This record gives sequence, structure tokens and C-alpha cells, in this order.
Amino acid sequence: MMDMKEDVIRVEDLTKVYQMGEIEVHALRGVSFTVKQGEVLAIMGPSGSGKSTLMNMIGCLDVPSDGNYYLESELVSTLDDDQLALVRNRKIGFVFQTFNLLPRATALANVELPLRYAGKNGSRKKMAQDALEAVGLGDRIYHQPNELSGGQQQRVAIARAIVTDPTIILADEPTGNLDSQSGEEIMNLLLSLNQTRGTILVIVTHDPEVAAKAQRIIYIRDGRIEREEVPA
Repeated sequence: MMDMKEDVIRVEDLTKVYQMGEIEVHALRGVSFTVKQGEVLAIMGPSGSGKSTLMNMIGCLDVPSDGNYYLESELVSTLDDDQLALVRNRKIGFVFQTFNLLPRATALANVELPLRYAGKNGSRKKMAQDALEAVGLGDRIYHQPNELSGGQQQRVAIARAIVTDPTIILADEPTGNLDSQSGEEIMNLLLSLNQTRGTILVIVTHDPEVAAKAQRIIYIRDGRIEREEVPA
């Protein structure tokens, strides 16, 4: 098992500049931090602060203009597109505010998707079913999204995120489209999965109550880390 003191995520002086016609937009301006095995980290900031750009970097969905990102000691910028796709499939689970489920597919089929991309065949259905049971939806595996509540749809999305047993779960406003009770249940589920599986949980959120459940909060503004704090 990986040493608890080892940095799984290491970000060094990350910058990101987007060219919008003749205008340069500086989304990130020298961001540095580390995340250790099993940590729960919240990233907070106003709209346009750079937090979504930062999440895309951590999720290997975008590359920095400058600086380095190491994932399990591997320099991500040295990977080609196929290698990046493999990292996203096997090491990172994504949970989005809008669930991003296939509307005409069952919960089981939605959760099987990452396993299909990974080329797993024989055990795929069993692994997907186990993931759905882990999020409390063992009795809803053949339901389609329109037959599920918002909270249940987010549970399907979480099952899809954990089915490959990733190193990191990236959750972008995971409670944003849910009522307060469902949001509380989803956060408790994510924290429970973090504790039982040792999966790193990185949450991008506007909600101070959600951020307060993390072990550490990074506040980002104008592309820079404004401060870090440990919730009381």
C-alpha cells in the first residue's frame, strides 16, 4: 500500500493562458500545492477564479501553459493523448454537477461505461453491480435516469466514478443540483468512500458547508491561491 505521507498529486507553479483573439486570459498564475494519499481537499473561489481550469488540469483534461503536474510521481506533460486517456480511465473518477448520465441507458449500463473503455469484459457487469450496491442503489440497477431522483442519479454518477477503483475522485459542485437533504447524503457518501477506500477526494465547490467537510480548503482567486485553511 502507498505510504500515507507520499504526495500523490504535486502541482508546481502551474500557469494557464488562453488566447481569445488578441486577448490573453490568464486562468492560472503560478499555482503550487500537494495532495496526499486519502486526503479530502476542497477548492473554493468565485466564478472566473480559475478553479475549474485547475480541476481540468488535475483531471488530465487540459495541459498547463507552464509549470509541472506530477500524478503518482509521473510528469503528466510527458504523456501522449492515449496515455492521458488511460490515466483518466484508470486513475481518476469524475463526478459532475449535472450527473452526465446517458438518458436511455440503465444505471447498470451507465456504470459499466468506464469498464467498456478499459476493455474489461467478463467481470464488467459484476463490478458495475458491486459499485451500485456500494452507493446504496442495488435495487435500482435497471432503472433509467428519468426513473430516478436527482440524488439517486448522482449516486449512479458516483458509482461510475468508483467502478475502476481510481486513485482520485474529482467532484465538481457534486451537490449543486440537489436539495439540501440529498446534498448532505451525497457528501456523506463521498466521505464514506474516501474513508473505506482511501481514495483522494477533490471537491470544487461554492458551498462553504460542503467545503467545511474537507480536511483542507484551498481558496483561489484571479488564478492564484489566496490562502489555505484547515476547517475547525
